[in-house]
Amino acid sequence: MTKPKVIVTVAPTGGMASKRQNPNLPTQPDEIANDVHRCFNAGASVVAVHARRADDEATCDPAIYTSINRKIRDKCDIVLNNSTGGGIDGDMVHQVGASEYWEIRWEERLKGMEGEGVEMCTLDAQSVFASFGGKEIMVATMPSRIRQLAGMLKERGIKPEWEVFGLADIVQDVSRMIAEGLDEAPHFVNIVLGVNAFQGALPYTPRLLQTMVDHLPKNSVFNVSAIGAAQLPAAMNSLLLGGHVRVGLEDNLYYSHGELATNVKLVERLVRLVREMGFEPATPTEAREIMGLRPRQ
Repeated sequence: MTKPKVIVTVAPTGGMASKRQNPNLPTQPDEIANDVHRCFNAGASVVAVHARRADDEATCDPAIYTSINRKIRDKCDIVLNNSTGGGIDGDMVHQVGASEYWEIRWEERLKGMEGEGVEMCTLDAQSVFASFGGKEIMVATMPSRIRQLAGMLKERGIKPEWEVFGLADIVQDVSRMIAEGLDEAPHFVNIVLGVNAFQGALPYTPRLLQTMVDHLPKNSVFNVSAIGAAQLPAAMNSLLLGGHVRVGLEDNLYYSHGELATNVKLVERLVRLVREMGFEPATPTEAREIMGLRPRQ
């Protein structure tokens, strides 16, 4: 009997954490590529790529994304998913006039789709004030911007990963864009939980995750990203609900209480549990088929 296949995504870097918090965090192209290759060998089939400048602060610079993507592709066939969220420092933010709040630069976010080799891009269907490092940072992704970004991705043949943080993101913005023909089925939706202290997301509970899943658009494939200690139980819950899983230092810096993680240890543990639950990690080729991506030549 063939075991059901589960996509394991690794999110190795993100746009917030620093080496001061966990020295195992890969931030430069060679570090990221080497770490991703280890995670691929451990069973990951998709990588959520964030770029960093030479000073480790956030960027969506296409040249840096291209460098990362090339170095990864030289080592393995993992699916490349570049961020259009960027991060909370570096090139990505600016203070708005003389006001007390900052904003993530929209024009910088759009550059995330320009890296060579990108197959997917995150599309955050949310506008929110994010609180971080004493700053209030506006993440302005109103419907017109969601429509713009989804249209640009479609023109380039890049699959959106719809990142949703609450029920309204699903039933309003994502459903509206799908109805307008800006994404073809299957629709890949990443349900983000546990960023309620920073980005206005819902906390992780089994009931809240069930509600989010119940309201997904037809013909959706879903993945769950949960932050910190919620990462592992949310991943197991996702499996029980028919979804896919994600781990990585972007979402969780610790392996257990007081023990700093590495990306490969997080992937290895999750792959063990996926198999214990009666599933099998998908290969990159199988992941592309599940998500409706074009096969690689």
